[in-house]
Amino acid sequence: MCPGWCSFIILPDEGNTLFNAGDMQGALCFYTKALKLSHSQAESAVLHRNRSACYLKLEDYTKAEADASKALDADPGDVKARFRRAQALQKLGRLNEAFLDAQRCAQMEPTNNTFKEMLRLLGAQSQKKVTIQMSSTDARVQQMFSLLLDPSAAQNLVVLSREEAGAEQIFRNDGVKLIQSLLGSNQEEVVLSALRTLVGLCTGHQSRTMAIVNELGMEQLCGVMGSGASAVSLAACHLLQVMFEALTEGMNREIRGKDEAILPEPSRELRSMLRHLVEMMPASSVSGPGRDSAINLLVKQVPRKSQRNPDNSLTLWVIDQGLKKILEVAGTVPEMSEGPPLTDNSHMSCSVLLSKLYDDLKSDAERENFNKLCEEYSKLRAIQTVSVLLQGPSDVGNRTLEMSGMMDAVISLCASEVVCHQQVAVEALIHAAGKAKRASFITANGVALLKDLYKKSENDQIRVRALVGLCKLGSAGGTDFSMKQFAEGSTLKLAKQCRKWLCNESLPPTSRRWAIEGLAYLTFDADVKEDLVEDRNALQAMFQLAKSEDKTVLFAVGSTLVNCTNSYDVDKPDPQMVELAKYAKQHVPEEHPKDAHSFVEKRLMKLLEAGVVSALVCMGKQESPALTETCRECIARVFLALVERQGDRGTVVAQGGGKALLPLVSESTDVGKTKAAQALAKITITSNPEIAFPGERIYEVVRPLVSLLTLDCTLLQNFESLMALTNLAGISERLRQKIIKEKAVPKVEGYMFEEHELVRAAATECMCNLVLSTEVQQLYVATGNDRLKLLVLYSGEEDERLRKAAAGTLAMLTAEQPELCARIPGTTSHWLEILQALLLSDSLELRHRGVVVMLNLMQAEKSLAETLMESEALEILSVLAKSTEQSPISRAAQHCLDKAIEYGIIKKPEEGGEGNEP
Repeated sequence: MCPGWCSFIILPDEGNTLFNAGDMQGALCFYTKALKLSHSQAESAVLHRNRSACYLKLEDYTKAEADASKALDADPGDVKARFRRAQALQKLGRLNEAFLDAQRCAQMEPTNNTFKEMLRLLGAQSQKKVTIQMSSTDARVQQMFSLLLDPSAAQNLVVLSREEAGAEQIFRNDGVKLIQSLLGSNQEEVVLSALRTLVGLCTGHQSRTMAIVNELGMEQLCGVMGSGASAVSLAACHLLQVMFEALTEGMNREIRGKDEAILPEPSRELRSMLRHLVEMMPASSVSGPGRDSAINLLVKQVPRKSQRNPDNSLTLWVIDQGLKKILEVAGTVPEMSEGPPLTDNSHMSCSVLLSKLYDDLKSDAERENFNKLCEEYSKLRAIQTVSVLLQGPSDVGNRTLEMSGMMDAVISLCASEVVCHQQVAVEALIHAAGKAKRASFITANGVALLKDLYKKSENDQIRVRALVGLCKLGSAGGTDFSMKQFAEGSTLKLAKQCRKWLCNESLPPTSRRWAIEGLAYLTFDADVKEDLVEDRNALQAMFQLAKSEDKTVLFAVGSTLVNCTNSYDVDKPDPQMVELAKYAKQHVPEEHPKDAHSFVEKRLMKLLEAGVVSALVCMGKQESPALTETCRECIARVFLALVERQGDRGTVVAQGGGKALLPLVSESTDVGKTKAAQALAKITITSNPEIAFPGERIYEVVRPLVSLLTLDCTLLQNFESLMALTNLAGISERLRQKIIKEKAVPKVEGYMFEEHELVRAAATECMCNLVLSTEVQQLYVATGNDRLKLLVLYSGEEDERLRKAAAGTLAMLTAEQPELCARIPGTTSHWLEILQALLLSDSLELRHRGVVVMLNLMQAEKSLAETLMESEALEILSVLAKSTEQSPISRAAQHCLDKAIEYGIIKKPEEGGEGNEP
């Protein structure tokens, strides 16, 4: 019990008296003092509700709303607190929120005329406000149209379109035709304003979007996106993305509003949009950035979002209508005059699109058709196409490469005197060296050629590509230290040259990107990792490229960092199997000595000092097909490695790592999502979650943490998830409700039975915080379950951590739900011995939990108090109460004795004498 118990009982009563007498300031003072002494959530809620009433009378509506909200956090069913919040919100002008609260009050008490009257008033006020806004909006729209070609007026149209009232007025006043004229303006700012206004009109509105697609026509919109201006192209791409979302969301919506109930399905408009995007692929009039935007839109909109959806008709349609057009872009050699203009990202974007289309196919027949279309391509372009396919649907690329004479053509083109021919062939050779079988063929036939190109070519772009080919072949053994492809020291020399090119700012970014590609292969060697992290200039150059416009570098940087941090998965072989393999003279993989934990830890520190977190944050923000799910997995793996040490987590959070991890738990591979969720768990365990994930972001952390509570995850991941959820559950009722909504409670209960003692204790600690919610308490109150029995038994276990968690949960439950007290004797015949053992524990925390449970039992029923006082508990409590230090334990013990005296079970001790039993 807290100090000043008697004062706490008196203070609220005094406050109520003053409130009824009209002394609001006096009542406010007493309620505030009582709040400082209250340790019970229920009592605090009542005090917040009462104080809210004072603030309403004093016309301090902001504080009135805040106190009512705190009362509702504790008890959402408190109708008085909700009504007071509605009154405060009404005075603050937040009519929509006030209406929702008043409506909820009326639902809870349908016969209450006060609530009905407030609803009527709020409805009238809201209607008046909307009418004023609409008339004001009409005037502003007309004013903007009158100044149509003035850039500032066009910008104001953008602002208006973001409001629903403004968007509707623009649309109804023939605004689309006027905006269409703006799209033809020679002023870039005016065109951008027109596009952004259309975004406002289309966002989340299917009917307006369909009308705009039909009125403007996709040809004009695609023409704007294909223009040379980068900013205009991006804005048009964003508009089309919004249009796709409005149309597809309309199709997927189960229940439509009245205005949209009679709309036709927008499949015709969708097909029209897709057809124009496909036709943009080979068009020479389309700019490189415009083509990349079209590819990006196809990547996002065509493949199914879920494999459970059986309909992949859009994918089949795009393959049938546009695969050859996509392959034409993939097979274009930019250095040659023919072919559409490309950017440095175009080939990688094509790889991602082709991979997405191929992965979305459902049958062997569909895949066979895809293969045949790809095989129909001719020689030089085919080799370039093969490079793109090998980075995308690699099975198709490998099959195409195995066509008769294709590999021979690649090797012969490497010796061509035409530089662009050499470049295309060397890139194909690099991508082809992926499988051990093909790598051995190239090692036998192509290494000498690559070395010759590297040493003798006068073109640095050829040399760096040849170097990457050698790097890839030299790392064919992966992390197996015993599988060296080249002579000792060769990989270090290759890596040194890669770092040299990487730091050479006079080289074009594409060539420097290939240097990182080489390091991505060479860093399988721990010696190379050590040299790279010591080269601060090389790290800074790599991070700068990761933040640059060249998106194709993302995967190479991610792979290099995964290797340097050893965040790849390593299967540890069974020691007995290793011995058997050695006996049978089979190859046994060996770990490099410098891949030991101490070396990895130092490398992580070096990377943090060089600014790796800011690079990872920028990489995760990229809006590009090059940021694939596999690339996101690499980023998640590195983040997990960086937060392994507790002391580094603050640094990662301070540089934006916490925020950057949140998208990775939903936009990555399954492995990447799990790694990102585990990194979030580690941060949540040791950092203040409200600082690491400020505002609404903290609620986004719950779902990924709950996703770790599965049998597919390791016990360590289960344990860290439970600890993180424990921290969140202790912050607020709203967070507890979010955890409950994510169906975490049954999972936490399941782990309370886990054999591993740390996991079992962590689950019980989590439950200790979750039982602060009434909804969870009701699970224990419900009859016919052994939940209470488990807590009593765990309170008597040897594991001290588990005992503390179980006894703490028991203390909270018996305080909040007194009816549970009577059930405790029926849980086990040893219940009294368990409680007495808590009182006699050497741990002050266990002793305090035990005495609080005793007090709750005694306050619940006189018969329970008699049972306790007839046992050794009386003597133990008497000793605890006589402690010279006025601690919470001694005060609670004294309250137990006082309650026994009140019941007449024991007599009040004489002044200076010993207490005696009746």
